[in-house]
Parts: sequence; structure tokens; C-alpha cells
Amino acid sequence: MHQEFVIIVAGGIGSRMKSDRPKQFLDLNGEPIIIRTIKCFLKYNPQIQIVICVHKNYKAHLEGIIEKSGIEAQNIQITFGGETRFASVKNGLQLISDPDAVVGIHDAARPFVSQQTIALCYETAALKGSAVPCIAVHESMRKISNNINNSVNRHEYKIIQTPQCFLTSKIKNAFDREYSSVFTDDATVLESSGETIVLVEGNEENIKITSPHDFLLASAMVSHPNLT
Repeated sequence: MHQEFVIIVAGGIGSRMKSDRPKQFLDLNGEPIIIRTIKCFLKYNPQIQIVICVHKNYKAHLEGIIEKSGIEAQNIQITFGGETRFASVKNGLQLISDPDAVVGIHDAARPFVSQQTIALCYETAALKGSAVPCIAVHESMRKISNNINNSVNRHEYKIIQTPQCFLTSKIKNAFDREYSSVFTDDATVLESSGETIVLVEGNEENIKITSPHDFLLASAMVSHPNLT
């Protein structure tokens, strides 16, 4: 049985949300988004070890809302986020020493990840070394190159979600390199080290709240659970 960790990336300041707080601290029906996200993983595994990467200006605020939420804090470690997602995750990985553990890396602003998705990601990563949840593309797509656009086959593409789960030894080795702008998520970092990415089924409701429109949708999802 592999020990399980989750790194929750909460280092952003939420500039696209146009609010006075980073998006992960906004309330959805009276509960901060990040608390809802933490509870998703504690529901899956009450013993999971949680590492949260947060902007240094919001560490005290995070500690306060965790205490107020009633979540037991003994399984939670907090570290500072970096200038990039890559730097934040690298900071979080430094707190995990067990090379055989399975670590999930999850966006703080994804509070609707399903228990099925979480379980599938951890189980698959334990067996195959990695597991990245994805969903189908439903809209038509076009590729633009040199001001020329062409249709593409949407069935050849997937929308990528989190948690992206990995054997700790593999992902720590992958992060032992310099940052590159091509590292848009953790899977691209692992891929750069020569490892193969294993895709698994995600859940449609697992949206990332990044804009006021997303927040309205999330509010509706909380108010009407039948939507999720």
C-alpha cells in the first residue's frame, strides 16, 4: 500500500477574478473554495497527507480559515508558492521524502473533483507511475497558424484536469531541472524527463474556477447539487 499525498497549488493571486482575494479563498455558499477542495481529498482518504503551496502574503489567512473550518490540521503542511506553478510544485515536493508514495497535484480552485476521479488517479498512478484525468472536447476546434486557420479533429484532443498523480520518485526526478515555458502542467514536466503519460477519465464537473463566469457557474453547482 503506497502512502498518499496531495499537493494543493494555491499560490496564485487570482488576477483574472478581479476580486480583493485570490479565487481559492472566495466563499461558495459560505465555505471557501480551498476548504471544499481539501475536503474532497479527506473524504477520499482521511489519512492523506496534504501539502498546500500558498502565496506568502496569504499563509496566515489560510491557517485561519483551516482552523475555522474544523479540519484537523495535523495532516496539513503549508509551504510558500513560487513565481510559477512549476516553482510552487517543486517547493511542495521537497516536503515529501518517501520515493514510493503516490502524490497527486491539484488546483486549489477545482472543488468539484469527484471521488471516482480521485480514486482512479491514485490507483492508476500506483500501478503505472502516472495518471492524468481528462475529458472529451465537445466543441468544434480550429488551429490558427500564420493567420491561416484550419479545422482539426476534436476527437484527437482531450481537456486535461487535475489531480495529476505520480509516483513520487518519478515526479521529483522530473522536477529536478530548470523551468521551461512549455511546462503548462505537471504532466508536461514528467513527459520532458522521458516518461509516458497515462490518461484516465476525469469528470465534467471538475471545472477550474478562474473567472467571474466560472464563479457564477460554481455557485449554481453548489446551489443545485443535481447539476454535479
